[in-house]
Amino acid sequence: MGRMVAESGPRRRTGGRSAVVLTSIRKAVEELITEGGSEAITIPMVAERAGVNHSSIYRRWGDARTMINDLATYRLDPERGLPDTGDLRADLTAWAQELIGHYSIPVNAALLRGGAAAAGERESDCLRDRRAEAAGFAARSGSTFSGDDVIDRVVAPIIYRAVFLPWTLTEADVHTYVDELCDRSA
Repeated sequence: MGRMVAESGPRRRTGGRSAVVLTSIRKAVEELITEGGSEAITIPMVAERAGVNHSSIYRRWGDARTMINDLATYRLDPERGLPDTGDLRADLTAWAQELIGHYSIPVNAALLRGGAAAAGERESDCLRDRRAEAAGFAARSGSTFSGDDVIDRVVAPIIYRAVFLPWTLTEADVHTYVDELCDRSA
């Protein structure tokens, strides 16, 4: 019969080793996507590149598409704070500029494409996060638009460029997108 030992002090947060493994997996996926796109990525390829056992990856994600979708979402942290200066137009503009800055990095755009492909007909985690952010802006005082309006007028043109015309992403004029959203909804 085993003996119970009382813990002294606060419980240590686990994750030291698992955080290192997760970082290795993320890095391997990003490298593989940069080298050849997301379509050809397999879990054994990622495991070999990351130096981890493939069963650990299968246990966490089940398949490569789910892994890529999850990692694409991780890259733009849904828990980060959104701009909130009290000026809704300025906050939307800053948020849109953040999206452009993020997706201007080639590996992030590739992860977006991979995550969207992995989601298939389901809503990707990335889109779900952007919808939640858009709804948050729509719920703010002074808003005259819906979350779907934010998606259609601000997010969609950015994502379109990131997916289909990434070399034009830096040319996107977020002020025009935000002005159209705010002025059209007024």
